[in-house]
Amino acid sequence: MIKSSFNNIKVKALVTAVPSKWTPVEEFINEPDEKNIAKFKKSTGVEGRYDASNKQTTADLCYAAAMSAVKHDGVDPADIGLLVFVTQTPDYIEPATACVLQNRLGMSDDCMAFDVNLGCSGLMYGINIVSGIMESSNVKYALLMAGDTTGKNQRRYIEKGWVDREDNEAKLFGDAGCAMLFEKTGVAPPLDMAMRTDGSGFKAVIKPWGGERHFEGPQMSYMNGIDVFNFAIEKPPALIKELMRDIGTKPEDYDCIILHQANKLIMKNVARRAGFSSKQNLLSIDKFGNTSSTSIATALTKHYGDDNDGSVKAMLCGFGIGLSWGAVSIELEKSDILPLLMTDEYFDDGYEDHIEHA
Repeated sequence: MIKSSFNNIKVKALVTAVPSKWTPVEEFINEPDEKNIAKFKKSTGVEGRYDASNKQTTADLCYAAAMSAVKHDGVDPADIGLLVFVTQTPDYIEPATACVLQNRLGMSDDCMAFDVNLGCSGLMYGINIVSGIMESSNVKYALLMAGDTTGKNQRRYIEKGWVDREDNEAKLFGDAGCAMLFEKTGVAPPLDMAMRTDGSGFKAVIKPWGGERHFEGPQMSYMNGIDVFNFAIEKPPALIKELMRDIGTKPEDYDCIILHQANKLIMKNVARRAGFSSKQNLLSIDKFGNTSSTSIATALTKHYGDDNDGSVKAMLCGFGIGLSWGAVSIELEKSDILPLLMTDEYFDDGYEDHIEHA
């Protein structure tokens, strides 16, 4: 495993942002069979999701979350020297959306800003990237943004006829974005993490068309459910246990384990195989659906966003597309985990939507 440890990087604020519209499973899919809906809820844990409008993007959600984070701590955006934006639903093919966000936030040009193309493991990789750059540079404050509007994309796929309305993937995904504000300090709680990648499984979750290799074709993702399930219940728990052995911790040393909210069945298996109890395994998939790289943030927000008392020691683990997976052992002050933020605002860049006419 690729192991990183930091003792001088602190999370000053964590904010999760969602659209204001929440839709129960029964409404966003025209499913005639109530038994099928009940079966889907039981296996995935999804009861509904937040839905972004056609004009609202992942960057809009992350922007709102970031503005809330800096206001919470009274940090001047001009003092933030690093912005990392993790997403698979960027505003543009080019330039990097992080550059646009840097300007929208009012950050100085004395900064680094770039995108990272990762999904469900993205928050873990992002924490590693941000911490490493901060430790080796003069950056005092940094912003990590992560999110996806995969639910909105699924609705578009249905409208274009690429995906059937009754497809379970169309019911699974929700829209959300998050922002984490980091500060380099003299002493901070230990931040330990481990990462792995196995590109031999790149076809397990893939969007084959629309890139340079296959430009023409439907802009949609394909998932091999069996391959993803087998990977998820084997590789992530092994990495969690290996990380704990390396840093000398045990499951009972943690208040909770927060996993990528893939589905209820996968999370139950991963937590159990890693040695954590069902009580420690915190879920948010019921209200948010699978929100890709934001999903761990949604769980932290759901369970601690309204609690300002004390701290929480958590084992975090994200896993998915790539295939890639990572685990982070972290301690957070509950007062730094802000309540859920709802926003319907979006950025007008001055361009009109291009619509092809027959």
